[in-house]
Amino acid sequence: MKKIRQKTKQKTVRKTRENIQNLEQKKQRAEKIIELFKRYNPNPKCALNHSTPEELLIATILSAQCTDERVNIVTASLFKKYRSMADFASADLTVLEQDIRSTGFYKNKAKSIKSCAAAICKEHKGRVPQNIEALIKLAGVGRKTANVVLGNSFGISSGVVVDTHVTRLSHRLDLSRAKTAEKIEDDLIAIIDKPHWINFSHWLILHGRAVCKARKPACETCYLEELCPKRL
Repeated sequence: MKKIRQKTKQKTVRKTRENIQNLEQKKQRAEKIIELFKRYNPNPKCALNHSTPEELLIATILSAQCTDERVNIVTASLFKKYRSMADFASADLTVLEQDIRSTGFYKNKAKSIKSCAAAICKEHKGRVPQNIEALIKLAGVGRKTANVVLGNSFGISSGVVVDTHVTRLSHRLDLSRAKTAEKIEDDLIAIIDKPHWINFSHWLILHGRAVCKARKPACETCYLEELCPKRL
C-alpha cells in the first residue's frame, strides 16, 4: 500500500514538472511571437470605428455574429442619429431595430442597447464605467465586450479579448487547447505579459483576417511560420 502511494506521488510530481516545463516553453514561444508582431505590425488598432467609449460599446455589442466591416457601415449613420447614451435609451425600439437590422440578431441587440444605455444613464451619468465588474452587469456586455472597451478606450488591461480569430490562432499556434473563450483567455493570460494583453488580441485578430485565415491559411507568406507548430 505504501509503495502504491509513493508511485502515485511520484507520478503527480512528474506530471506537475512537465506542466511547468510546458508552460515555460509556451511563454518563451509567445515572447518570440510578440517580437515578430512588433516588427511587422507595431501599431495594431481596433477595427471598429468609434470616437468615444460609448460608441465603441455600442459597436462591440453590434459586432456579435457580425463582421466589423458591416458594423462600421451601420454605425457610420447610426452614430450621427444617436449621439449619446440618452438618445439610445429613449429610442423607439422598432425604429432602432431597423437601424441595426443588417448586423443580424437585431431584435435582441436593440433590446440590449436600449437597456444598456438606460442603465448607463441612470447609474453612471451617461458614461461608460471604467471597471469590468460594472460593465459586465450591463445588458449585452460580457467579458469580451468589456475587455474591448476597457482596453481600447481607457488603456486598461482587464484581460485578453477572445473572438473567433483569437480562438483559431491560439489553437494553431498551440498557445491554448481550451474550447471555451473563458479558458482560452486564462491560458493566454498565463503566458502573455500584462502590458501586451491589449495588443496581443489585435495582433491575432488582424493576422487571422489577413494571413492565418480559417479555410486557407497563407502559410507561405506568414512571418510566424518559423514558430508555428506545423514546423516545430
